[in-house]
Amino acid sequence: MNSLYTILLLIGSNIFMTLAWYGHLKLQEMNISNSWPLIGVILFSWGLAFFEYCLQVPSNRIGFIGNGGPFTLFQLKIIQEVISLTVFTIIAMVMFKGESLHWNHIASFICLVAAVAFAFLKTE
Repeated sequence: MNSLYTILLLIGSNIFMTLAWYGHLKLQEMNISNSWPLIGVILFSWGLAFFEYCLQVPSNRIGFIGNGGPFTLFQLKIIQEVISLTVFTIIAMVMFKGESLHWNHIASFICLVAAVAFAFLKTE
């Protein structure tokens, strides 16, 4: 169950992270934040990032092998990166209609999935 909890928390964390990093661009596109000073945009993003950390820190604590979880530190990071790019792709495709997914993006994702597979190979 720790694997499932870790992955679900990482998905939630990455949703907030992606919104913190790129959500202000959508607000600008919608003419909501155009008059905000840069510090206002930063504070908005930090507010979202707070919730990202509220999910990310427990996911790593639950998932880390040193705390009884199933994943090594490197496995956690590689899983997080794949989840991050997957969440980003979905949010970009839904929120930013002008962005499109091309063959080279898909090839890159395939390489990342391969990286996850390599990370879980036994080295002993």
